[in-house]
Amino acid sequence: MQRAVFDGVGELLRETAAIAVMPRFAALDPGDIAMKAANDPVTIADREAEAMIGRGLRLLLPHARIVGEEACAADPSLVDNLEQGSTWIVDPIDGTANFAAGRAPFAMMVALLERGELVGSWILDPLSGRLAAAERGGGAWIDGERVRASSILPPLDELRGIVSEAYLPIGQRGVVDRIRAAVGSIDPTARCAGHEYPLVATGARHFALYWRTLVWDHAPGVLFLTEAGGSATHLDGTPYHPCRPQSGLLLAHHPSIGRDLIDVAMPGARGG
Repeated sequence: MQRAVFDGVGELLRETAAIAVMPRFAALDPGDIAMKAANDPVTIADREAEAMIGRGLRLLLPHARIVGEEACAADPSLVDNLEQGSTWIVDPIDGTANFAAGRAPFAMMVALLERGELVGSWILDPLSGRLAAAERGGGAWIDGERVRASSILPPLDELRGIVSEAYLPIGQRGVVDRIRAAVGSIDPTARCAGHEYPLVATGARHFALYWRTLVWDHAPGVLFLTEAGGSATHLDGTPYHPCRPQSGLLLAHHPSIGRDLIDVAMPGARGG
């Protein structure tokens, strides 16, 4: 990826945050918030940010198409054929419910796919200005500092993680209960993957478990986590792929943590 493109996305997110997002934080009028579905709000800031990010991305890569969360709410077919050509994935505000309530955390995320494969990701925390970014084969970085998974890991019963019970499928309660019984502690999700992926990548949390795997929620974070040396796998052990949606996604600071947790959650799933 050209350095101008890689750096340009981070600059675009910062500019959009300053113009379209942060002036609205804790300053929304009731008419600035709508509901796309139950428990799924959208704000004027989401829409303005997605439009601004889209304009900037078109300048960086004119040939790439753009798949934004808010555009997909109006036209779900936009997520079809992600394996073709170059595609930007945009989540203008991840954690919109938090943003709409005037509380942290929330994030702004972009990923770049080439023929369906993740090649770049950017996650901005607009409140702190922290930018997490990754390039396939080039590592993961936070504000220019390399992020690498530690090889010194706590035992299973001392692991601290995040578990989301939102969208938990019927019949999978046992997975959550087995993990909860095996590890040291579990925090509930803050409903902002853009905040939680960096926590796992840096080791501030050892793992996270989600059920819904919408591409804009997870594609940016997965590349960042895996380039840092972590893993993102489904509960059958298969790796996450942005073009193959599948319920249940386990993030781990180190692949060995992921394997151990799959063995706990799904006995026999890995064949031994």
